[in-house]
Amino acid sequence: MIRAAGSKPFITDTNTLYSGSRHNAVDHLTTAIEHGFDYSVVMAPLIISDGLKSQNISEIEIGQKNFKSVKIGADIAAADSMIVMSHFKGHIVAGFGGAIKNLAMGCAPAAGKKDQHFSTSPHVVEEKCIACGKCIEVCSVGAASLLGDVSRIEPNICISCGQCMETCPVNAIDIDWEHDIPQFLECLTEYAYGAVIGKKDRVGYINFLLRITPDCDCVPWSDAPIVPDVGILASKDPIALDQASYDLVNKQKGLVNSSLHSNHEKGADKFRGVWPMVDGTHQLKYGEKIGLGSRDYELVEI
Repeated sequence: MIRAAGSKPFITDTNTLYSGSRHNAVDHLTTAIEHGFDYSVVMAPLIISDGLKSQNISEIEIGQKNFKSVKIGADIAAADSMIVMSHFKGHIVAGFGGAIKNLAMGCAPAAGKKDQHFSTSPHVVEEKCIACGKCIEVCSVGAASLLGDVSRIEPNICISCGQCMETCPVNAIDIDWEHDIPQFLECLTEYAYGAVIGKKDRVGYINFLLRITPDCDCVPWSDAPIVPDVGILASKDPIALDQASYDLVNKQKGLVNSSLHSNHEKGADKFRGVWPMVDGTHQLKYGEKIGLGSRDYELVEI
């Protein structure tokens, strides 16, 4: 349908800040093709928009509180329009991830992802640490090390990717939830704002409220869904879309035998039931404040 409208579609992503099979364009393209994102399947080429080693960058002026400018993958910045396809799910430091988070992280090169995460530097809770070394194994920049019988994370080296928090088997790695997370969510939202500058009325958003997992898709595992499947939502407004998605998830009855520790009843905040320390709605409030969109919406069922 995009081709029929006279456009030239391509599928895109940016390289990850954390280590893994999407950390550079060669591995990234290989991973994408292995998962079916191949021209022979989708009839559109795949372009990693920030280049081979995440150095293909456009600096976009936004003039906001935390950033005067943001770093966006150059090929995304150069594109005339976008369709942003997002899996709606939970997230350890954002509360939930939808269109806003996908714009912010998905359109930013590694340096831009680091900018967004700078306020969430983790530290080791020594009395919990069992010196298993898992954090050292996953740290891509060598910030984690063993000092005697406890791990240590060097803040001047750490890039705040969060892999150590996700992999620690005893939850011995923590951040300052009260002060760091609101600023992180504002940084995230400002990057989303920068990703669509120059594309007014030429961005469409689709959220998939299917298999709504407690963790982000960036972790190398998938936990049980926290609510039943809801459906697929679409909008031209990322704030309205994420607000509607958030509301529809909360209207569901929470699933037992999942990571949902509380708030199982209909109407309760499911993402706070998984991540009680994070108010994910801050990204919605702040996004509306800076003009990314509106929290008001009308739900039209098709």
